Amino acid sequence: MEALKKLQQLPQQEAKMPALFVGHGSPMNAVEENEFTRGWASMAKGVATPKAILVVSAHWQTKGTAVTAMAKPRTIHDFYGFPRELFEVQYNAPGSPETAEELQRLVKKTELHLDHEWGLDHGTWSVLKHIYPKADIPVLQLSLDYTKSAQWHYELAQELAQLRQKGVLIVGSGNIVHNLRTLNWHKPDEALDWATEVNEQVKQQILSGSPEALIKYEQLGRAASLAIPTPEHYLPLLYTLGLQQGEEQVQFLNDKMQLGSISMTSVRIG
Repeated sequence: MEALKKLQQLPQQEAKMPALFVGHGSPMNAVEENEFTRGWASMAKGVATPKAILVVSAHWQTKGTAVTAMAKPRTIHDFYGFPRELFEVQYNAPGSPETAEELQRLVKKTELHLDHEWGLDHGTWSVLKHIYPKADIPVLQLSLDYTKSAQWHYELAQELAQLRQKGVLIVGSGNIVHNLRTLNWHKPDEALDWATEVNEQVKQQILSGSPEALIKYEQLGRAASLAIPTPEHYLPLLYTLGLQQGEEQVQFLNDKMQLGSISMTSVRIG
């Protein structure tokens, strides 16, 4: 009871935060300046400084759902075979145990575990390093329960929508199209036909305001099975779409394929 008394709820505010989906691509984007990183930097233009940032990253999959709840999350270098300079990057944003606790109370769909071990993986820090380079805004990560359906993840996102009114910026980080087995290193700027087809199809469904087909992406045909061979990079998009309320403006950024079968397309809602 005493802990509940001390819990400081985030107040409502007039301006609603946008919802973002970022096609994060290679970890090397963290240490490069290119068209994609410049696009990410532009996503925060005109946005009030968030009270906290909640990221749903493709790179934290768990059985059950967890949210980071430590005061100082570590920078996780969850990759190998890259230059030393990438492993030296530290994104020392603070955490927010108070926001994690409020999120735990907010979520009704599942029991939300408060995690003190994970930190910020490259799906989070490689992107935020360009959007908020000062690393002075509290950052939390929400894990992806790999045992649940796409519909379940979309519905969980809908429960999070009220955080947008409390100054929390929610970011999905993954890739609409993500097939590492079909990368074209010889012609990196030429997109594979099926990759372009699915990327365009997803964009049209987003603009139509009909998420049902995107939730049931496995029914989109052979092209979708190639573009989304596993769900973890696609599901963060459904979190962003689940946050949409009414007929909010949709903007696409970095709308380009990389290495043939990775979509860098990012989405801002609101």
